[in-house]
Amino acid sequence: MTPDRLRAALRGVPDPQWLDAALRRVAAEPAAIARLFPAAARRCGRGPLPDPPGWTADEAARALLLTALPADQAAATAETLYRHGDAAEKRAVLRALPLLPIGAACVPLLHDAIRTNDTRLVAAALGPYARHLEQSAWRQAVLKCVFTGVPLAVVDDLDGRADGELGAMLAALAAERHAAGRAMPADATDLLDRLGAGSDLTTAREA
Repeated sequence: MTPDRLRAALRGVPDPQWLDAALRRVAAEPAAIARLFPAAARRCGRGPLPDPPGWTADEAARALLLTALPADQAAATAETLYRHGDAAEKRAVLRALPLLPIGAACVPLLHDAIRTNDTRLVAAALGPYARHLEQSAWRQAVLKCVFTGVPLAVVDDLDGRADGELGAMLAALAAERHAAGRAMPADATDLLDRLGAGSDLTTAREA
């Protein structure tokens, strides 16, 4: 995802002039984002965008506002907006993080999102910025997706990061669910098979 792609997707928003002016205002006066960020849903709409898929207009507009900040203010401002935002604003911050020049500075926001019961935040936390998550925390987050029904398709670089330890964790969960007469989600079973950890699950099913 790039800012240019988000700008292109927002050409048809109800008030494109507002968005253009807001971006210029944030670049010139970074503190203005505190007022403009919440207003984005009302001025740009909340509907889904056809491209990029999975984004809504307000998320894209808010992400662009964050990219307009001076680089040295991006991390602190993103954290403030996340901490004080509603669920939609938090999700927009999480989705914007890969676009910002912040390194791993906002990893604590991922930890916070993953701890919540809001599956939308959990999903947003496992996008491209999750490359900064330490492996143990990332494994636990993937396991939480399975527990809460978040599709594993939202996990960026799943096959690249999945390892034997994650496979063992998923196999243990599969065994527990089998004993309780409950099925594993199909995407988790597929991941187990790709990791070569699905044999225990197959054996349990046949027992």
